[in-house]
Amino acid sequence: MKKVKRVHDLRQIKKLLSLFPVTAILGPRQCGKTTLAAELNADYAFDLENPRDLAKFKNPQLLLEEMQGTIIIDEIQRKPDLFPLLRYLVDTNKKQKYIILGSASSELIKHSSESLAGRIGYYELGGFDLLDIGEKNYRQLWLRGGLPLAYLYTNAEKSLLWKENYITTFLEKDVPQLGINIPANTLRKFWMMLSDYHGQIINYSELGRAFGVSDTTVKKYIDILSGTFMVRILQPWHANINKRLVKNPKIYLRDSGLYHCLLTISNWHELSGSSKLGASWEGFALEQTLKALKKQSQEAFFWKTHAGAELDLFWQDKGKNWGVEFKYGDAPAATKSMHVSIADLGLEHLWVIYPGKESYKITPKITATPLAHFIKMSES
Repeated sequence: MKKVKRVHDLRQIKKLLSLFPVTAILGPRQCGKTTLAAELNADYAFDLENPRDLAKFKNPQLLLEEMQGTIIIDEIQRKPDLFPLLRYLVDTNKKQKYIILGSASSELIKHSSESLAGRIGYYELGGFDLLDIGEKNYRQLWLRGGLPLAYLYTNAEKSLLWKENYITTFLEKDVPQLGINIPANTLRKFWMMLSDYHGQIINYSELGRAFGVSDTTVKKYIDILSGTFMVRILQPWHANINKRLVKNPKIYLRDSGLYHCLLTISNWHELSGSSKLGASWEGFALEQTLKALKKQSQEAFFWKTHAGAELDLFWQDKGKNWGVEFKYGDAPAATKSMHVSIADLGLEHLWVIYPGKESYKITPKITATPLAHFIKMSES
């Protein structure tokens, strides 16, 4: 398998390393965190999934306090008691820097934010993106997803088999290691059911009735999948206007390859003929766009009124409001909903991201653009 260079990810991580004594690289299992960290030329590296390394951390202060330079600690969520110690170490030894890696975002952030406030920078690493693999390969990235091994396999059949095993390992091994006691088959069925709701407003009661559990249990299961980077919860933007707004969030399966695996879609012919094609494009393009914009979930929103006007992605930057619509089609045109969004939200500009090859103006405030063009524009 050829190696894919992740230049822009390394650049952003190095920027955080220059600013903070502790840098956390967060992301799903096997998204490349360990491989990327190895390129940072650390002086020491520990993997808490390695029994030998874990044994060394029975007395972590004795192990770490005399070290100097950059120290990597992988899968740190396995020893949350390290966070207060790291605060002490970086406050007393200015010659130390830590790179901590984790695949459980909610727990990692909870512990680190309490102990390392002001001392830690976060970088969320997903799978490969279009800047990594090139514009001409976007269909393979969309179909297979960005997890490195899933993308790099020589054929689609091997990629699908790898993803099927990835899902099984995640449910049977990774989730229990987080102290979550839910039968793997139960969570698998729930995850598969969520794939039918990809890109839709979450109706907790409807999901609960469909799965035969309470609203509270639905929220618990979604929190587990969100906290391990499997799903994205996109919150609604509440503009102060005299319109009734949708207030429930939208849900997306974050990796398009895992989404297709749960739908049993293995090749381009099956995807292009699927009723989920538009939803799949929206989720894939959303993830690529958010990474290009360097926006975390809490900084990006959707907007929807009960009258039917909606905007797939809304964010604020440089004191102005911006928007994106994701459309799977050959030549997107302006809609009434777009005009309402521009007027009600005061958008500086709205882009319609579609899988075409040319950018063109639809109106002075609306531009249709290929995904790769938008990403390059955001990086410049």
